[in-house]
Amino acid sequence: MTRPVCVLVGAPGSGKSTVGELLADALGVTFRDTDVDIERLAGKPIPEIFVDEGEEHFRTLERAAVAAALASHAGVLALGGGAILAEENRGALIGHTVVHLSVELPDAVKRVGLGAGRPLLAINPRATLKHLMEQRRPLYAEVATATVLTDGRTPEEIAAEIGALLKP
Repeated sequence: MTRPVCVLVGAPGSGKSTVGELLADALGVTFRDTDVDIERLAGKPIPEIFVDEGEEHFRTLERAAVAAALASHAGVLALGGGAILAEENRGALIGHTVVHLSVELPDAVKRVGLGAGRPLLAINPRATLKHLMEQRRPLYAEVATATVLTDGRTPEEIAAEIGALLKP
């Protein structure tokens, strides 16, 4: 069975895509992001999916994308920030190497900006991001086999730390 070398989870702005690409390059494997898979499948950007069909429809697409990627991708896989909300996704992560990229609110806000292209952050982005992070943190901790702190660090430093964690 094909399985990811590692799965990255974390809040918006934690660096999943940036760090994931660097890590995949360092390991000589491919990088995959389930958000990109969803956009390709839907034929439109995630904000449009939220507006046109709603969050519930997006989460349905997300569960399918996560299941497909876990079963078929042999590189570094990044999950969307809210993917861990679905019990089905959390269960599917059991037995995988899951790295939680932990970020605190000030760094997340600096990295994300406030809401551009992020449908859940459209209204009162700072307060919403704070709420999302508080709500999701225990779920990231539940699925993680390792947690890497990202605050005040470069993507290269973070990718190197994860690479060292993955060495047998």
